[in-house]
Amino acid sequence: MRFTREEIEAARRTVYAAMPPTPQYAWPLLAQRLGCTVWAKHENHTPAGAFKVRGGLTYFEMLAREQPAVRRVISATRGNHGQSVGFAARRHGLDATIVVPHGNSVEKNAAMRALGVTLVEHGDEFQTASEHAGHLAEAQGLHRVPSFHRELVRGVTTAYVEFFEALATAPGGPPDVLFVPIGLGSGFAAAAAARAHCGVSTRLVGVVSAHATAYLDSFRAGRALESPVSTRLADGMACRTPVPEALEVLRREADDVVAVSDQEVAEAMRVLFTDTHNVAEGAGAAALAALIQQRTRWAGKSVGVALTGGNVDAAMFAQVLSQAA
Repeated sequence: MRFTREEIEAARRTVYAAMPPTPQYAWPLLAQRLGCTVWAKHENHTPAGAFKVRGGLTYFEMLAREQPAVRRVISATRGNHGQSVGFAARRHGLDATIVVPHGNSVEKNAAMRALGVTLVEHGDEFQTASEHAGHLAEAQGLHRVPSFHRELVRGVTTAYVEFFEALATAPGGPPDVLFVPIGLGSGFAAAAAARAHCGVSTRLVGVVSAHATAYLDSFRAGRALESPVSTRLADGMACRTPVPEALEVLRREADDVVAVSDQEVAEAMRVLFTDTHNVAEGAGAAALAALIQQRTRWAGKSVGVALTGGNVDAAMFAQVLSQAA
């Protein structure tokens, strides 16, 4: 997936009309702990607390241009995509319905409702919620906002362009490797597009949950494979069925794909809070979890980790912190 310079600049104008660029910091305590320079890209600092908001902004800008008659939209989510849709829909004066599975994050649900979203609970996992959203779209004549789309990726690409451009002038230049968590794949596709746009040679490593390995299994097999989902912590990575376009990008652009367990993710959440005083949700801490797992390989190197979101329920985060050894 590639974007022209004009497409990237247009995406930046759209995104920056709603939010400033997010920071990237090299945290000394992380370097001391892991034996390498660790640059964290803080997408937990967006207005919706996660990277997804960028894609919602560009998608709805495109929708307003190409289909101005659309007034009602629907999508499915485990949370951050839904907040992105709600945030952008409100800016354009559109009504948004979001379908979530039962048992979804209480606080992500509350955040979506606060954005004016009509929330519908259906099924017990993302896939069933997504299928229900499709049925409602057809029955009620709603425009369905997909969970993976070129316009969503274009918006998210702005995050990684910021990252690579900022580090172009840092000592040592762009990092040797960037770890990017994978849910449905828009984040990884965006990182790959930004790498091409900026002309850097940083390796890209995708990170999946060890309890939702569809993309890892598919990457290794060279074809799309489904996998059951059982993660309790990394809901943003709870993908059962890979998106073909995203898998194609992953197979072409990834140096590797690794899996991290909920236990490893919890440890990374604690480390991020201790060493940087940033709150990360499960998926948001997955990149650091992968680096901790592979710390020997990257000793002495410069490493990027995408802290993709901080939207974790307070009760869940308290439980994670209380389990520290």
